[in-house]
Amino acid sequence: MSADLSDLGRFSDPSLLILASLAGGAKHGYAMIEDIARMSGARLGPGTLYGALARLERRGLIEPLPAEERRRPYRLTGLGAAALREQLQGLRDFAATGLQRLAAI
Repeated sequence: MSADLSDLGRFSDPSLLILASLAGGAKHGYAMIEDIARMSGARLGPGTLYGALARLERRGLIEPLPAEERRRPYRLTGLGAAALREQLQGLRDFAATGLQRLAAI
């Protein structure tokens, strides 16, 4: 038996997706959109992406690099890597608990 959950969408946070993408190396906006789509199946729109990038930059979690032609790449900061690690460990613990509970059903 398979439940169709497609109407629920993906459980994703743009900031977390961006940090995870930048953990693989510096990228400009379009490269992030494509990487995030491959990694998670979620496709961020430009407004969502650039709004989240601005918030992450203000918090010191990412930083812009010098522009390459018309593209501005970003990279993860040390603080951003620490924040991503903390979030992913929390998700890992959450997933483990959820899977344990499902096994008991």
